[in-house]
Amino acid sequence: MENKPHKSENIHIILWLIKDMSWLMSWKLLGLAMVIPTIIVSIIIAKNSRNIQEDMWYNIAVCFWISANGTWMIGEFFFKDSWRMIALGFFSLGAITILYYHIVIKKYSKKSD
Repeated sequence: MENKPHKSENIHIILWLIKDMSWLMSWKLLGLAMVIPTIIVSIIIAKNSRNIQEDMWYNIAVCFWISANGTWMIGEFFFKDSWRMIALGFFSLGAITILYYHIVIKKYSKKSD
C-alpha cells in the first residue's frame, strides 16, 4: 500500500511556502499572518502522528523548526534582526528532540523488544 501524505501535511507545505516566500519578498504582513497557522498545522501533524514514534518525534522537531524560522523572520522584519538567538533556541530544541529520539527512545525500545 502506498504511503500517501495526509491532507494536513499538504496544507502545511503550502502554508510554509507562503510564509517563506513572504519572508523572501519582504511581505511583512502576509509573512506574519502565516506564522501562526503554519505552527498550528505542524502541531496537529505531530499530534496525529503520535502512533508512530519516529514520525512523532520528527514532527515535534519540525514544530520547533517552524517556530525558529518564524521567530527569525519576525526578528528580521520588526526588530532589526535581533531575535536570532531566540530562533537558535528553537532550532536547538529541534535538534535535541531528534537526538533524544535516537539516543534515548530508540535505544530504550530496542532493549524492550
